[in-house]
Amino acid sequence: MATPDARPEPVVLMEQHAGETLVMDLSSVDYLLSRLQQGEQFFLRGQSQGKVVRTPLLSLTETRRSGGRFLCCSNYPSSVEVLQRRESYRAELRMGMVVSALVVGESGESGESAQGELRDLSQDGCQLELPLTASGVLAETQSSLKLAFTFPNGTYFEVNGVARHQKTDPERHMLRVGFRFAGCTSEQERQIWYFVCEIEREAARYKKEAQEERQPSPLFEQPGKCTPDTEHIGRRDIRRYATPMARRLVKVAAYLDAQLLMLQQGSDIDSRQLSRNADRLLMLHEEDREGLLFASRCLSLEPLLVRHGIAVAVHLLDLVGAKLPRDVRKAIVASGLVHDLGKALIPQVVFKAPNFEATHRQALSEHVSLLMARLHTCQWLSATVAQAVIGGINERLDGSGYPAGITGDDINELAKASAVVDVVEAMRRDRPDRPARAAQQIYRHLLAHPHQFDRRWMRRYVEHFKVLPVGSLALFSSDQLAWILRLDDSGAPAEVVLAQAAEPPMRDNLGSVLRGDVFERLGKPVREVAVST
Repeated sequence: MATPDARPEPVVLMEQHAGETLVMDLSSVDYLLSRLQQGEQFFLRGQSQGKVVRTPLLSLTETRRSGGRFLCCSNYPSSVEVLQRRESYRAELRMGMVVSALVVGESGESGESAQGELRDLSQDGCQLELPLTASGVLAETQSSLKLAFTFPNGTYFEVNGVARHQKTDPERHMLRVGFRFAGCTSEQERQIWYFVCEIEREAARYKKEAQEERQPSPLFEQPGKCTPDTEHIGRRDIRRYATPMARRLVKVAAYLDAQLLMLQQGSDIDSRQLSRNADRLLMLHEEDREGLLFASRCLSLEPLLVRHGIAVAVHLLDLVGAKLPRDVRKAIVASGLVHDLGKALIPQVVFKAPNFEATHRQALSEHVSLLMARLHTCQWLSATVAQAVIGGINERLDGSGYPAGITGDDINELAKASAVVDVVEAMRRDRPDRPARAAQQIYRHLLAHPHQFDRRWMRRYVEHFKVLPVGSLALFSSDQLAWILRLDDSGAPAEVVLAQAAEPPMRDNLGSVLRGDVFERLGKPVREVAVST
């Protein structure tokens, strides 16, 4: 704006028609439109070929709304003023604004890549925060690297960049690396400037005086608040997931899915992303524990290791976390989430072998140590908790477990609890050698193996989650199928959602929700129907 106290505002210059008109996207400053439409003047300031240029005073000649955005026109400026030569304006991401960044080297197809986060962005380049292990990728200085950004709403963008400088943060085991973009097309330049403006738009909302007047950027819309154009995370259409809680949980699944790929490409566990997603799971649990328990059964579209990790983390937290300090609960959740990801690092022929032999068992047991070696950047993660959950979840009381084959009292209490949760969750899903089992079948199996599983933790599990747990598909005496959403204090169904068939719960195969009078409406539960979720 032209007033003395006006502050700079980000806009996107969409089109230039020399001698005629400029077309601008003013969506990021829509609260100023009424003033501009009344004739208040403004000028544009921006960068062109390394120089900062400024137009004379302009006025709007036309305003129209297109696809939810405000496109406005002004007369083409008769001249521009060159102010000075300087670096590009950089839009900085504030705390809570997360844009993931993947750096891929020349040998990216064979595993040379690093996962990090975008810290600031300009027309000329960006600054990324990367793990220290990214130094191997950055060493490829003879040519540009591929930079790939993913915004919270799923928008994906690739550009080439050259690393110009880096600074080490030894306390956080991170690198701050500055990149200069290379070989951008005109379309990429337009997209980058759009991202700069939207980042600045979103960052401005964090200022107290601007919170009410500014609309959020669509790039930073969260899954639970999506418009039809943004209801995707990567390739996931979150509209298909059964409940709002499940649609929020998909973000954790997306992280684990990406982490699996990064592990296979040689990277470590991403410390910041693991911390952030463990916090997210804690928040969801504190908000609605039964809603989260059911949501963990609604992820059938996700890879098996992802579904299993989330289910173990959620149920282990719910079983043991009630009176534990928050940092311990967070460590339990984080360890549960990743405990099986090391299986992606062993030869996959192990899981396809028709007969499970000693050599296969040895190879399988190595997934624990392979994963533990990738956790060294997670300084915040309690080593004791990680060792108990990740290192002890496959141990058995009689010494028949792995990787150490320890027995009895030498096994940590948390490891004993983890073993029970892990086996229950594994047996609830189909496996090549057997179908999924119902909760009561699993309980009988555990109680029939007291030499392997701690009887106290087996009883605590049954007492805590009940005979017909949340997330079970029950057949009622009316011949109606329904998923258990909530239980009353006695363990009886207090809220259910009707199901059309014995298949994993999705948004398109669920019916009405019944509360309170479940027995009166459906009759008594006859049995649980086992469904692999």
